[in-house]
Amino acid sequence: MDKAGFGIYLRSALFLAVQTMITVLLTPLVLLVSLLPRYEYRYLLARLWARSLIWAASTLCGIRYEIQGIENIPEQNGIVLSKHQSAWETLMLFLLFPKAVYVLKQELLKIPFFGWCLARYRHIAIDRSQPRAAMLSLQKQGLARLKEGHWVIIFPEGTRVAPGERRRYAGSGGALAERAGVPVVPVAHNAGECWPRRSFLKYPGVIRVRIGPPLFGSASEINCKAEQWIESWMAEITASVPQGHPARGSLV
Repeated sequence: MDKAGFGIYLRSALFLAVQTMITVLLTPLVLLVSLLPRYEYRYLLARLWARSLIWAASTLCGIRYEIQGIENIPEQNGIVLSKHQSAWETLMLFLLFPKAVYVLKQELLKIPFFGWCLARYRHIAIDRSQPRAAMLSLQKQGLARLKEGHWVIIFPEGTRVAPGERRRYAGSGGALAERAGVPVVPVAHNAGECWPRRSFLKYPGVIRVRIGPPLFGSASEINCKAEQWIESWMAEITASVPQGHPARGSLV
């Protein structure tokens, strides 16, 4: 069981209430704006939603952050390969990379309010129960989104992983980058230390985000370089977190 005091539970509950309120209030606006011909208005609302939740997490739960490497983001759009530990980075990456779209599982589109809004954007929804079809869909939709000027954000491990853990990296990001001729930007962070996966609780602390230099080359070269860069930075970031942090090792 998490060793969290009453204050952690209270602040986490307040954040959940604010998160729910903001999402419910913005949903009808997103649905209405999606009827307009100009696509940019939807992004204004999405960025407002993401910025509001990051502010709420900071104000209510004490989750601060520091970002290094923003200068590494090129003007040309491309692909982001990022570590995936929580919901926090999905908010921040959306703010860091213009017109970002995510590769996500189709089930998310069925979630009331949140899923309804997701469906109004040009995210790449795939069926993970059919790996081959999912790969083909990702490549086809990914090329289209890149040509439209979007950044495509991929979590190469496929799902959220607990701090200190890692999974096999999929090669779809490098394959798409080689085919489209766009750069890949690797991202490492420790968001799971403060906003753990599958947990209601949010812990105060500092989320450290590291953005790497653009990667080019063949699919295998890109994937190898991205994994090495991300995991080397993960080791350094994780080592800087106190061993007594309540989020460490508390989840399976």
